[in-house]
Amino acid sequence: MKRFLTVAAPALFVMALALPSAAAAQVAAGTVPNTFDRPAAAAPAPTPAPQAAPQAMSPTPANAASEETLRTIIASLQAGTPDYNLMTDDLATQMRGQAPTILPLMQGFGAIQSFDFVGSRSGADMFVVNFANAETEWIVGMEEGGKVAALLFRPAEGSQVPAGVAPAPATTAPR
Repeated sequence: MKRFLTVAAPALFVMALALPSAAAAQVAAGTVPNTFDRPAAAAPAPTPAPQAAPQAMSPTPANAASEETLRTIIASLQAGTPDYNLMTDDLATQMRGQAPTILPLMQGFGAIQSFDFVGSRSGADMFVVNFANAETEWIVGMEEGGKVAALLFRPAEGSQVPAGVAPAPATTAPR
């Protein structure tokens, strides 16, 4: 009997595949739309969102204290003792994490040669600060309480970073 089951089982399986089942007959009787016969109508092209014109720079500082505060921050960074009291808690936390990179970079910039206000936009002030060994742009955003909430510096547009001086990572905090 055991031999019959081993031979009969494959035969029964083949026969079951050959016979249509009631479920298969019902599916075969139904029709399914064929999308290859009739292509779907083309979807209308999405309309682009209106782009706001870039906001022009204001010739007036967004915060009257931003220049003096930035000068103090730069001096403290070059001295190797960042003044975290001038910053929001979020920005101070980010600065502490980046201090090992930023402090040697700032010390390598050398003495400030010029410090110029460029303009303000969206509540942040932009300055160009030229050091003995680097030309930089700084963006400072201050909260109403007088603390710096956003701080970014980068090489000035068109300037070259001196050999041996790595560019600084951006240091910002949400406003």
